[in-house]
Amino acid sequence: MSSSTVDPADPVFQLHRGGKMAVVSTVPLTSRDDLSLAYTPGVARVCEAIAADPSLAHDYTWASRAVAVVTDGSAVLGLGNIGPSAALPVMEGKAVLFKQFGGVDAVPVCLATQNVDEIVAVVTALAPSFGGINLEDISAPRCFEVERRLDEALDIPVFHDDQHGTAIVVLAALRNAATLLNRKLGDLRVAVSGAGAAGVAVTRMLVAGGVDPERVVVCDSQGIICRQRAGLAGTKAELADLTNADGRQGDVTEALRDADVLIGVSGGRIPERAVAGMAPGGIVFALANPTPEVDPEVAARHVAVVATGRSDYPNQINNVLAFPGVFRGALDARASRITDAMKVAAADAIASVVAETLTPEAIVPSPLDPRVAPAVADAVAEAARRDGVARA
Repeated sequence: MSSSTVDPADPVFQLHRGGKMAVVSTVPLTSRDDLSLAYTPGVARVCEAIAADPSLAHDYTWASRAVAVVTDGSAVLGLGNIGPSAALPVMEGKAVLFKQFGGVDAVPVCLATQNVDEIVAVVTALAPSFGGINLEDISAPRCFEVERRLDEALDIPVFHDDQHGTAIVVLAALRNAATLLNRKLGDLRVAVSGAGAAGVAVTRMLVAGGVDPERVVVCDSQGIICRQRAGLAGTKAELADLTNADGRQGDVTEALRDADVLIGVSGGRIPERAVAGMAPGGIVFALANPTPEVDPEVAARHVAVVATGRSDYPNQINNVLAFPGVFRGALDARASRITDAMKVAAADAIASVVAETLTPEAIVPSPLDPRVAPAVADAVAEAARRDGVARA
């Protein structure tokens, strides 16, 4: 966008002028004594203590409550590869959501590289300043390797929100939708439209949460992923081995034939006739934003429960339900990593917030519900202790 297309009267631009966040001191600096305690000479004693015992950094620096929000700008919202500078407003927004909903300080880190080795090296070098790393808007398949390598290299939580945040909220929503419809997760036939970062993570999370992988069919832009399809590699080959026990082949219409659940995380359009071919009393999560894969009003003609990624429809599947509480809990437990059990615990906690008041229009809490982040944090911290990755 050129400067000539910026409308200074537009409230969006007014809100973003100067950025959306700032650094605020947590200690007084009004006297010489304040300065001597907060900076030299007093700070040297803290530095020496940490040099002798690095674990003291948890207690005497901000690292115990700080997260780096890292992107390479390659897959920002629905805007694509717009680069690090254009990604910064989104990362600032993520940081303020961390603070507002989880009480977690977060710093946007937008990298001018899309090379995996360079991203891993930079984030590894920055890691001593933070208690966790939130990877954001990094395109697939690069995001899988970046997360895996950082998870192996660091002893702090690494979490790619586009994968796992989405997956956690989808599992929470599906748990409640199944409960509402008196169904069991293990009995559901599920079609996932999209095999990028979110699609892969959603599939794995559903399986971890109790969905039968043999009853899951995943589609990408070329059609159904199956063992018979040539040229599959990496995560798609893994999906072919994990899912689609019936060996279905074809397009998304075939994937949806007699399916109980559609989870759209692709951005592609799905025709109404495909949704009409689903089993009665179905569930559609059309999560592409701003344009869902299936128009919600069209989907509602054929299924019992509809969710989207939009705030102007019921049942918004919003990552903010997950990531603030996930990191709050991981930081509180001083977790060395985020395990699958911690993610499933987060999904269960989100689902539990509205478990007693379920309706077809309210299978997940509002993103503004103040009960969500504390419930998720407590569940994640407890799961970290059960999994043996907690240090507090």
